[in-house]
Amino acid sequence: MIDFGFDKLALIGAVALIVIGPEKLPRVARTVGHLLGKAQRYVADVKAEVNRSIELDELKKMKTEFENAARDVEHTVRSEVDGVASSLNHEWSEIGADGGAPGGAQAPAVPQYRHPKKNWRLKRGATPQWYKQRQGVRTHAQSGAARVARHRPPGVGRRR
Repeated sequence: MIDFGFDKLALIGAVALIVIGPEKLPRVARTVGHLLGKAQRYVADVKAEVNRSIELDELKKMKTEFENAARDVEHTVRSEVDGVASSLNHEWSEIGADGGAPGGAQAPAVPQYRHPKKNWRLKRGATPQWYKQRQGVRTHAQSGAARVARHRPPGVGRRR
């Protein structure tokens, strides 16, 4: 950068005072100050933008590295799981080919899952709302104090 010492600044000020004149010098100095401030802000904005772009590039690189590492881990885990599954299938087929479990006992059959066929939402929702209200079925949860206040006769026990 340009290095200005006190002597160079004094020389520039004296030349400006002679060339511009004492009545216009304050206005020119203010304008130059504003222009220098704008230039500094512009340079700072450009530096910040360059830094942001560099950080963004670094983050993109890190993201690709993490994605590659995750893909490698997934591939490793999948290959291990496939290997274990194939060995288990092989052992299971050997047990089935031998005619049973070790020791001559027959392997127990694994029961199939059956859904319990209960639809409590349908049963609960089949009763009409007017019937529930007539029979006094509670449909909303209420605290004890609210229930007492609801069934209290009007004008009794209320503070003023």
